[in-house]
Amino acid sequence: MFNGEVFSIPESDEYYFDEGCFILELMNSPLDQEVSIARARVEAGCTTRLHCLNGLTERYVIQNGEGKVTVGDSLKQKVIPGDVVLIPNGVAQKITNTGQEDLVFLAICSPRFTRESYQDLDDK
Repeated sequence: MFNGEVFSIPESDEYYFDEGCFILELMNSPLDQEVSIARARVEAGCTTRLHCLNGLTERYVIQNGEGKVTVGDSLKQKVIPGDVVLIPNGVAQKITNTGQEDLVFLAICSPRFTRESYQDLDDK
């Protein structure tokens, strides 16, 4: 029987992901296949690569900074702290930091994120 777990992830575990942002995996474990939580950080003036996640739904919970998110062909919107962006399975997405400070958000995926689900769609 599984009785729970506390995840304490040090800041030093943050890494640069080819998508164009820094990631800190707060919770992404085989113990919980249903969800993963990562903190993403996009530096001022930067845009993540156009990509999609296959087989899962993603949510961005904006924590700091401001940006412009693009989801599919129809959603292009400014985002600020407190906004939640819902990104359906397989839909193209990217986010641009339009502010002067880091754009920081939680990326919550269900089921949990795996690198195999990531598909780069950018021509660059």
